[in-house]
Amino acid sequence: MVLAGGRSTRFGRDKLAETYRGIPLLHHAVLRLGEVCSEVVVVTSPGPLERPLPIGVDVRIARDPVEHEGPLAGLHAGLLAARNDAALVAAGDMPELQTPVLIEMLKVAEEADADAVALADGDRTRPLPCIVRTTQGIDVSHALLHDGRRALRDLLDALRTAVIDEETWVALDPGRRTLLDIDEPHDLAE
Repeated sequence: MVLAGGRSTRFGRDKLAETYRGIPLLHHAVLRLGEVCSEVVVVTSPGPLERPLPIGVDVRIARDPVEHEGPLAGLHAGLLAARNDAALVAAGDMPELQTPVLIEMLKVAEEADADAVALADGDRTRPLPCIVRTTQGIDVSHALLHDGRRALRDLLDALRTAVIDEETWVALDPGRRTLLDIDEPHDLAE
């Protein structure tokens, strides 16, 4: 699942349509997830999709029911559209996801007795990329949204989350590129 319904407030315009290394920013996350997943659900804001999607990846669109409700609402909409037991989730502004890290996350999700999988980053857990078990994720995200919570971190805190230690995933991605996200125009130069 690629979360692509944000406002791009800090960027100042639709950052997911911006070119990064020759293709639209959104395409990078879709293509990386397409390498390891049978289908990719792109979650957008309500209304027509104005961005083109890459060819060669089985992509379905899910829409936030209400604009600007935050990433947890987008994740909830995507989980409702999911056809698998678990969803590998990334943001549309994460162009450097590393396939070996994603494969490790999928492996841990298969082996661990957990509802979610995330990456350690120093003394905290990064909310994206993550893996969320569909049924548990739907139930818990619904309850959190009903309580006015909007952050992905709230979901990971509420679920039994297996955290891949930093040493393990950084060995697969020494440049730590998996965590790169584009927030402002100067980030495109990285």
